[in-house]
Amino acid sequence: MSFFKVILGSLHALAFSTVAFSSEKPNFIILFTDDMGYGDLGCYGHPLIQTPNLDKMADEGIRLTSFYVASSVCSPSRAALLTGKYPSNAGVVRVYNNKSTDGLPLSEITIADGLKAADYSTAIIGKWHLGSLPEFFPMKQGFDYWYGIPYSNDNNSVSAPGNEYLSGPPLPLYQNYILIEEGTSMETNTKRYTEKAIEFIKNEKDNSFFLYLAYTMPHVPIDASPDFKGRSSAGLYGDVIEELDWSVGEILQTLDKLGIEEHTIVIFASDNGPMIHMDRPRYDPEIIKMWHHGTAGLLRGGKFEVYEGGFRVPAIFRWKGRINPGQVSSEIVRSIDLKPTIFSLAGVNNEEKIDGVDISEFLLGQNESSQVFDMVFEHRGRRLAYRKEDWKIVLARDQNNEIEIELFNLKNDIYERYNIANEYPEIVKDMLNYVDR
Repeated sequence: MSFFKVILGSLHALAFSTVAFSSEKPNFIILFTDDMGYGDLGCYGHPLIQTPNLDKMADEGIRLTSFYVASSVCSPSRAALLTGKYPSNAGVVRVYNNKSTDGLPLSEITIADGLKAADYSTAIIGKWHLGSLPEFFPMKQGFDYWYGIPYSNDNNSVSAPGNEYLSGPPLPLYQNYILIEEGTSMETNTKRYTEKAIEFIKNEKDNSFFLYLAYTMPHVPIDASPDFKGRSSAGLYGDVIEELDWSVGEILQTLDKLGIEEHTIVIFASDNGPMIHMDRPRYDPEIIKMWHHGTAGLLRGGKFEVYEGGFRVPAIFRWKGRINPGQVSSEIVRSIDLKPTIFSLAGVNNEEKIDGVDISEFLLGQNESSQVFDMVFEHRGRRLAYRKEDWKIVLARDQNNEIEIELFNLKNDIYERYNIANEYPEIVKDMLNYVDR
């Protein structure tokens, strides 16, 4: 029993049981960036940012081109990832900050809850953002260990000594329930997360473990360590992404050196699309520049929006020896599908009703289709768009604040430029009926 283990005392254990899967259960690592765009990586087409480690990870596994998170903002997206539910069903429809008095409902069963009940060591390194008070901290949601920040890094007054840009307390850094630092610097953030993640992996190499590494970057205010600052041809934002790529490389290299790469599933994705709306009055333009954000590539929109750029993000899965290498798939996969998939692979029988589905057969090459054919797009608890196969309907507001129906065919119009609602009234009717339900 490692020092990361604690006594399991959660009533959540009553909701699921473990079933036999194999003599050696796989480890799980989720690498979740903050506000990274669909087009920010080399393997997704960025012409300047160099991401050799993520490109190699894609070559060694499967790269998804239609992977969706369940919200285009932080807290609801993270709630959906961990619970396997759309945000409104998980009880999280807004973004938490340092003044929030609520958080992810403690009745929700997270990935960590289920794996902990199956005797996994569980850790979150990085940004939690599902409750700022101790009663909502990660240790209340199945995690044995936490090293990170409770909310976004733009919700404080200091990013580094002397850099004041927002009203609020200095950004706190916690280790479990202990506040270990105030005004934590963004310059060393990615490096410190990486060191803690590697420490956890090394300590748990002989145990089954779940690591949720939730990076703070590239959420503004962005910064990179001296080893990476000024290195990228794409400016400071490129520096930040290239340091994240370095971090992923360190994680994968650690697994390989320890000889557990074939027993560990590594998943890389972003919590939502890029922060393209930078003209926020509370941002200090001397610190947060208008160009400190990523790109959604060919996709329309970004963070806060229900167009593809807000919800469709880069996603790579690697499991050496089990997931066939060199794959690129346009099958629809959602972040809410990770929980049932992980539970299936770990032998956890979850009896609750969730929105995600098990895609393990697709990942392991036992089924050509992910068996996921639709996607619901929520914002602030309202369902404002819906994709079914190649069709997508968006309920937008025009300049007069009246509802406008937009219909797109993503196969022919990935940028969502051409509204063809008037040409396909029957499809509009069918899609609206689903949204109403």
